This record gives sequence, C-alpha cells and structure tokens, in this order.
Amino acid sequence: MKCIVDDDVVLSQPLEGPLSADIPGFARWVREEGYAFPSRRRRVMLAACFSRWLGQQGVSVHRVSSVHPARYLRSRAHHVKIQRNDASTLRQFLDFLRRQGAVPAEKAPPPRLTPVEQAVQAFERYLRDERLLAEVTILYYVPFAREFLVDRFGNGPVTLSHLCAGDVVGFVQRQARRLHLKRAKLLTTALRSFLHYARYRGEVTCDLGAAVPTVANWSMPSIPRAIPADAVRQLLASVNRSTAIGCRDYAILLLLARLGLRAGEVVRLELEDIDWDAGSLSVQGKGQRSVLPLPADVGSAIAKYLRRGRPQSNSRRVFLRTNAPIRGLRGPGSIASLVQQNLARAGIRGPTNGAHQFRHALATEMLRHGASLAEIGEVLRHHDPETTKLYTKVDLDSLRALTLRWPGGVR
Repeated sequence: MKCIVDDDVVLSQPLEGPLSADIPGFARWVREEGYAFPSRRRRVMLAACFSRWLGQQGVSVHRVSSVHPARYLRSRAHHVKIQRNDASTLRQFLDFLRRQGAVPAEKAPPPRLTPVEQAVQAFERYLRDERLLAEVTILYYVPFAREFLVDRFGNGPVTLSHLCAGDVVGFVQRQARRLHLKRAKLLTTALRSFLHYARYRGEVTCDLGAAVPTVANWSMPSIPRAIPADAVRQLLASVNRSTAIGCRDYAILLLLARLGLRAGEVVRLELEDIDWDAGSLSVQGKGQRSVLPLPADVGSAIAKYLRRGRPQSNSRRVFLRTNAPIRGLRGPGSIASLVQQNLARAGIRGPTNGAHQFRHALATEMLRHGASLAEIGEVLRHHDPETTKLYTKVDLDSLRALTLRWPGGVR
C-alpha cells in the first residue's frame, strides 16, 4: 500500500513507528528549504525507514537519541548500500524533531577547556560585558589573544603574572613578519587590549601594554589595487543573465561596481533596505547605516533577480544561496568567491581576488573625472579622511603632467 507525503513524495509503504506523525512536517520543511525533488524524496524515505526501524526495536519517541541513527545505518547496511549523505540526513531529521519538541534535547557534557581557552573566554566576556565592544571587534581581538597565550604558555597553566615585556616584544616581532600591515596593526591593538585586561584583573602590575612595539606605518604605504574600468565592463557583459545564478551575480557585481559596497554590506542587505519609491538603498556599514541613491541599472538588475532568480524562502536577505538549504549568503567570503568565479569565467585576471577591487575602481574613476577627495569619501562612507587620501596616488596621468622635463631629454 503506497503512501503519499506532502502531496508529491510517494513511498512504497505506509508511515510507521514512533516518528511517523512528524514525517509530513519534516517533508514540508525540506521542501521549504529548497531541496530538489530527488533529494527531498531521499530524505523523506530515509526518515520513514528510520522511524519504522525504531518501532521494530521497541524504541519510544521519548527515548530517541543521537546513538540511534548510527545503529540504524549499521543495520540498514546489511540490506542496501548506504549513501554518502545518509548519516547527515538523519542528523538533520533529529535536529528538526528537537526543534519541534518531538524528541528530547540531549544534554551534551561541556567540553573540557584548556587553560588557554579558559583565559580566552574570560577575556571575551570582559570585552563584551565590561568594555561593551561590538561583536565584530571581539571577533578580531580574541584570536590574537589566543595566539599570544599559546605562544607563551603552550598547553600548560596560564599564569598572567609571569608575563614580561620580552614575551610581548618577541611575539609581535615573530608575528609581524608574516602579516600584512593592517593585520599587524590589528595584532598590536588586540594585544594592548588583552594586556590592559590582565592589569585590570590585578594579575599584571606594570603596564605591559606600553611594551607592545609600534608597527611601522609609512604614510600611504601602497597604492589601492583597482580593477581597470574596461575589465569591469567586460566582466559585466560576460555574465549570463538568462540563468538564476547569473541574475544574482550580475546584481551583486553591479552593487560592487556602481556603489562601491563592501562584501559584508552586500551580504547583509535585506528586502526592507530597498525603497523602490524613493529609489534608495539603506546600507549597514562599519558602525552606521547609510542611505544611498539606487542607480536605475542597479535597481533593474535587483528587481529582475527578485522576480526571476531568487528562490522561494522565508529569509529576508536579498541575496540567497542557490543550493539547499536556501538561506542568505554566509559572509564576505561568499562574495569574494563569487567575484573570483566570474573573473575566471570571463578570462579576466584581476589585481586581487576580492570584492574591494571594485570599490577602489569606483574611487579611481571618480578621481579621474574630477571628483574631490571629500566627495569620494562621502560615496565610500569613509569615517577617516586619511583613508580617502590613499587615492591621491592612483591618478598617475595627472601626476605625470606635473613632472618637469629632464634636461637633455631621455637617454
């Protein structure tokens, strides 16, 4: 006797076992997450077989735990071939059941923390509860504190009172050699914060923060690496906008190229951030929200993606993953990956692998068309005018016009 679940998944046997009542809900959830039909059917079939096996073993719904999927798969392997994703599918099914309250949540024993991890967690709580720092700042500071403690104490006890200036200087000197200038400066800032914390705890009596070496900070040390304007036009023309992925990627690339958005700003965009009547876009940047004009071509590209390319989802994020589970893009790294893939597909070798090259390109073009540094800083939403001054080094054509001719000509 066949059984139909969620209107289109046909099973060869009726639902049985302690979890049978929850399988239709699981099937709906899988469909809403955007899984293709073959994958949905496989997941529902496996959940049904698992529930039937539990019934045969006499396991009640209140006794189902994380040990049962592995036992079931060992039993199933005697009759059919186990597929690669079967174990993860059953974990997914159990997670769904726990969220629904159908099976009890398991209390996992707390992991045994190393002395370094205990010290790092205490530092993290201090940054969050005492200093009230933003989460993104905490995410930057904590790994550096961990590296410093591992460098000094290894796997042994962490005794902050044993720290001395030599430990601090030696660590910075070793790390700075392998870090980019910005990362090296962030390292010293994070280390000073940790040493101030150690003094705050009373475990360090002297100001070791003063022993942190200053990383060399030459004025405007490097020229921002911008993708050439011709390459931007070639890239945009190469995107296949007849596909759902192409619609999404084209809209994202336009946001990078026309508005100079940061990768994280694109990821965080939500449907409510677009004011179609006013033709504006609200962007959550570094510590503040800004309202930007929405160019017609960018708005048209986003609208096309929303109508034809965006998968159905309860997520409010504008740009979504194309593979199940359907949800917002994970983070800035997903934008960098998208940029790399499209550059490679178009046969373009960009100056960098990330999204920031479009931001630099926008500033460079504005400068070459006569925009002031203040105007560029306003478009790019720079908090510090010194950041915008980097772009005075990229207008090489204008600088060459100011050079004096060498007496006697070129030799």
